[in-house]
Amino acid sequence: MNDLAGPVSTRIAAEIGGQIRSGELVAGERVPSTREITRRWGVAMATASKVLATLTEEGLVHARPGVGTVVAGTSSSRPRGSARARDAEATLTRESIVAVAIAVADKEGLGALSMRRVAVELDVATMSLYRHVRDKDDLLTAMVDAAFGEWQAPSPRSGAGWQELLTEAARELWQIFRRHLWLAPAYSLTRPLVVPSGLAYTERVLAALLDRGLQPTTAFSMHLILFNFVRGFATSLEMEATAEADTGVTADEWMDVQKPALEAVLADRELPAFRSVLDSFELHGFNLDLDELFEAGLLYLLNGFERAN
Repeated sequence: MNDLAGPVSTRIAAEIGGQIRSGELVAGERVPSTREITRRWGVAMATASKVLATLTEEGLVHARPGVGTVVAGTSSSRPRGSARARDAEATLTRESIVAVAIAVADKEGLGALSMRRVAVELDVATMSLYRHVRDKDDLLTAMVDAAFGEWQAPSPRSGAGWQELLTEAARELWQIFRRHLWLAPAYSLTRPLVVPSGLAYTERVLAALLDRGLQPTTAFSMHLILFNFVRGFATSLEMEATAEADTGVTADEWMDVQKPALEAVLADRELPAFRSVLDSFELHGFNLDLDELFEAGLLYLLNGFERAN
């Protein structure tokens, strides 16, 4: 792998360097992070780090605290007092700030998000953001509200039962979490953010359960259980994406690497049920697909709800 890392990192560094020299990326502008490089070019984290190290050695970029790695040099090519910067300040809105913040979090995770980073993306002064959002917590709440606002109530079908309504609602919510991997870890079940847009999903689920004849407290408990089932599964999406970006190893590849260690553990313990399952996997295979597990879990959960009074 080390033999390949050099040429690949050199090629990627040359590509980004070409964008800098051509003026496509200007002084002060953020270049792709290591995480973004791993995703865009499909390389390991070590290779991505080598790309930025090469660009730094060439004097093309430098690290800026709180922002990331940016194009080196003065910012005279895009000064804050320029007409372009003034136009950006004049058209700045809460909605545009939230949209850029979501785009950053979608690409690089919440760890890459800061007020200064959003300001750089919008080409405005950081203090300009505070005319529209109080602080980073206010920005995060607005991001969550915007993300949940993507939830669309499935069109009701004639004769649809409560299980079908809940299934469709949960699937739509799952897709939102899939689009925004940062959303599930950012939202707490016990200390939820006040986000009005999330009430559309809550209303659909509660209405279906109340129409079934359940008591309000039972219906609300089921709503929380269903929501946290979807959210809990979605946290695995973000963790897996981060792990794969950091290591360059997929979940299936990781399981293959762990097999010798697992066999060693089983050799020292009497675990016949687990052994029989692994033997079955050897014969028939097993694909750890989160979408398939989500669908199976949703079915089991709603079948359990059916027994409740």
